[in-house]
Amino acid sequence: MDIQHTRKGTASVWAGETEPFADGATTPPIVNSVTYAYYDLDEWHAVATGRAEGHIYSRNTNPTVRVLEEKIRVLEGAEAATSFATGMGAISNTLFALLGPGKRVVSLNDTYGGTSRLFLDFLPRYQVSVTLCETTNHEQIEAEVAQGCDLLYLETPTNPTLKIVDIRRLAAAAHRVGAVVVVDNTFATPINQNPLQLGADLVLHSATKFLCGHSDAMGGVLCGKKELVEEVFRFREINGASLQAEPAYLIARGMKTLELRIERQNASALRIARYLSEHPNVEAVFFPGLETHPGHAIAREQMAGFGSMMSFSLKAGYEAVKQFLPALKFVHLAASLGSVSTLAGPPRTTSHVELTAEQRAQLGIPEGLIRYSVGIENVDDLLDDLEQALGRIPETADVPLTANTL
Repeated sequence: MDIQHTRKGTASVWAGETEPFADGATTPPIVNSVTYAYYDLDEWHAVATGRAEGHIYSRNTNPTVRVLEEKIRVLEGAEAATSFATGMGAISNTLFALLGPGKRVVSLNDTYGGTSRLFLDFLPRYQVSVTLCETTNHEQIEAEVAQGCDLLYLETPTNPTLKIVDIRRLAAAAHRVGAVVVVDNTFATPINQNPLQLGADLVLHSATKFLCGHSDAMGGVLCGKKELVEEVFRFREINGASLQAEPAYLIARGMKTLELRIERQNASALRIARYLSEHPNVEAVFFPGLETHPGHAIAREQMAGFGSMMSFSLKAGYEAVKQFLPALKFVHLAASLGSVSTLAGPPRTTSHVELTAEQRAQLGIPEGLIRYSVGIENVDDLLDDLEQALGRIPETADVPLTANTL
């Protein structure tokens, strides 16, 4: 069965599952075995040295995990894929496998908080030079890359401010100096965006989020050029941040409905963003699907859909945020995203909780920002919920609020 050339909805279901499973099972088995036996020593050695297909030890590879890796490989159009215990495992293993003393990485001010910590605190300890650029200043990024760069790390749309960068343009600049281009595609998902087709060398996802879609399993995936994925895999199998079979099964199961979920979430998010942009109590809405968004033209060029992530701020400031969020009925106030249920919270408790207020300010993230991850609920119920909660907030900025205000 030629899965490589099927449409994404079909690939989400069938990739990694075209061969029959044991006893005619139609779903992948959860293989919890740590080790795998061979009774022919030559065969064992061939598998152990990579000259034959098979599994030796589940810290390295696992049959259930392999199904998930094949799904993301096909959806992103990659040569190879590997997986990790968490999204941060994917990010950190990739960076530490490909960088070292004397290497230089160029990235953006706007990246996920854990990624920012790696750039600000950890990589410099290992004599890796880190340059963070103004996210949407493509000329500055290109100039820094031209001065010497081993790895260009991009995130688009960014977390949590939903800024957009031109992957094709920046990847071309990086390749002119021989740099590897890595793109965090978590927010967009492979349904909405395929960075490898735009020139990236590697794409990673926090599989905990949209790929899983149900907030019940953690994982990370990396895919792209075979030689680069294998280099990161060799680091990961010794580093030990391996994805186990049970979460891999749950993520792969979640991916079967990925296209259905993303299509609904895309449509709902666009309606919600337009509603918020016209509400008198909302100061600003950050969503690339809005024509007023500074990155809308680029997003329209490189994305098939604008995603379901947005952020917005209230005119009455952070005091209003503290009253508004608990007033919502159909939202979990929780530190994640990409679930079937709507999730929301400020960056100080979600995406950038690892950073200090000063570091968040340095990255241009206001304390009063609300990150809102649209679920698959009926959009009219979500709009009604926002309406009732926003209606209780005064329009005047920095108005002290009390319980009586609501």
